[in-house]
Amino acid sequence: MNTLIQKIHVEEQNSFACRKYRTPQFETNWHKHEEYELIVITEGHGTALIGDYVGEYKKGDVFFLSSNLPHWFRKTEQKMIGSAIVVHFLKDFWGTPFLSMPEMKKINQLLEGDNNGLQLIQSLQKKITTGIEQMEQATGVDRIQLLLNTLHLMSQSKQYKIITKGFDNNLNLKVNSAIDKIFTFSFKHFLEAVTLAEVAAEVSMSIPTFCRFFKRNIKKSYFEFLKELRIGHACKLLRESNQPIIDICYKSGYNSWAHFSKQFKNVKEITPNQYRKQFKTN
Repeated sequence: MNTLIQKIHVEEQNSFACRKYRTPQFETNWHKHEEYELIVITEGHGTALIGDYVGEYKKGDVFFLSSNLPHWFRKTEQKMIGSAIVVHFLKDFWGTPFLSMPEMKKINQLLEGDNNGLQLIQSLQKKITTGIEQMEQATGVDRIQLLLNTLHLMSQSKQYKIITKGFDNNLNLKVNSAIDKIFTFSFKHFLEAVTLAEVAAEVSMSIPTFCRFFKRNIKKSYFEFLKELRIGHACKLLRESNQPIIDICYKSGYNSWAHFSKQFKNVKEITPNQYRKQFKTN
């Protein structure tokens, strides 16, 4: 298992990191780091685990993560190529007085707010992607200017979804080791009839202890988490195949159409058929 605390390497000539990670460097289990992170997915798709958020990620998605927010971008298939351009920076890399200037008020609020994780959308997503792509190729002061412009755009916009808010990111190594084991087991078995006894045994806990542990640290019940994994899998099949929706129901870990339909609408706020129509063109 990869260590939870990830050390970000910054080249001697730079004050922050901006580089492309591609398989096998893209694959990193549940981890965190002191640096803030901006990530543009350039290849692959799968499930994003960000604090207490569970959702899909795909090519073109852009996320902003606060300092020490645990996360894991897990590919749908092991053989798939995954890649992303990732910016890592410390809040004070340009000096504390710089962020204290009145012109930096909005950016400072962005960095200090309790919105731990954001997913950028609409035109902001495209603008930030362009900026990060340019940043990867830039050198010297141009890199800093591009990062400043990127944060400025984000601080002035509302084109984002808050995906995790007020998440307690001060989990100790023992807790994170247990969470990593739970996630690994869940990704391997989420299409099966998983029982609490099975998953609790993975971390040597009783069922009540496991339920309290999971709810306290992930801010949702284990079966809520499992539901989000299954619905994420169903969304992938709805987008990428023409299989009948009833077949997708059964291939997503459900044995009841009514239960699947209800849970899908609970997670996505639309029906499976409405979701599919968003991605199908005549």
